[in-house]
Amino acid sequence: MSTPTLKQNTLRSGSRIWGIGAYRPEIIVSNDDVCQWIDSSDEWIQQRTGIITRHRAPRQISVVDMAVGAGAEAIKSAGIDASQIGAVLVSTVTHMYATPSAAALIADKLGANPAPAFDISAACAGYCYGIAQADALVRAGTAEYVLVIGVEKLSDVIDNHERTISFLLGDGAGAVVVGPSDEPGIGPTVWGADGSKWDTIGMTHSLMDVRDFSEQAMKGDGVALAAADEAHSTLWPTLRQDGQTVFRWAVWEMAKMAKKALEVAGITAADLGAFVPHQANMRIIDELAKQLKLPEHVVIARDIADAGNTSAASIPLATHRLLQENPELSGKLSLQIGFGAGLVFGAQVVRLP
Repeated sequence: MSTPTLKQNTLRSGSRIWGIGAYRPEIIVSNDDVCQWIDSSDEWIQQRTGIITRHRAPRQISVVDMAVGAGAEAIKSAGIDASQIGAVLVSTVTHMYATPSAAALIADKLGANPAPAFDISAACAGYCYGIAQADALVRAGTAEYVLVIGVEKLSDVIDNHERTISFLLGDGAGAVVVGPSDEPGIGPTVWGADGSKWDTIGMTHSLMDVRDFSEQAMKGDGVALAAADEAHSTLWPTLRQDGQTVFRWAVWEMAKMAKKALEVAGITAADLGAFVPHQANMRIIDELAKQLKLPEHVVIARDIADAGNTSAASIPLATHRLLQENPELSGKLSLQIGFGAGLVFGAQVVRLP
């Protein structure tokens, strides 16, 4: 008996970004506002990070709400209907439900059902991870158009009195539609993770700790409660980081990854129109640009000044603003690189929509 021949999808020659959207929450938090909680100053924060303001969402606005806003704009910008979306990928670490995924809810609200939908937990590199997967899905013929969203509500997971990371963070969402192209519009992705530095950026404690504390509270165990309260400054898990370790890793290791992304894409820095790194810290952005020896014509995204660090949302938000302020960049090549908690990283060259 002969073995039947298995059919496979017809491969496409290329993919590219066709549309982009953004959602920026209405509340603007200044450095002076932040300094009411920490012993710092507007001058110090600007000198050390380049941040002047950051956006924060009100309590009633969720990750899903922000993602829907950004996704709807991206779909409209791409000139397609939501029913044409073949997959929805949402990069976030701040969706407050383990299940169902944020992506499934977002797909439904946008009218993209029954497209497959899933979340990506890669923090600040999550958007680049999403682009890598969208490119593969489109070129493999698994989906015609893929919606990639980076969204975070980091204000839900910060302790305002904490000094290592709280003043850096903001909320927001950015989205793109990736679809087929006769010519390559997304270069090979350079990505990875260094799990040995897993605790360099992370949460103060786990949800298991919260459960244990709650159980002790229900039992009325005052000794256990006092010990738990001393161990955790807040019952809710919040973000912390080892700032110096992260800074050194981001500057020295990510410059290598960015150079490699240019190399595998077959271009040089002179071929770029824009550079959009993760908006972690202005000093990191400037140092990366210096090490890449970017020509003067390359426009560098510095959205962090007004938006703060928005983790998975930072690259699409920064790209959206870059195109609004420099529409002539449409069609030009952009090097984007995300890096952060994990420690994870991802970089690729894309053609701007």
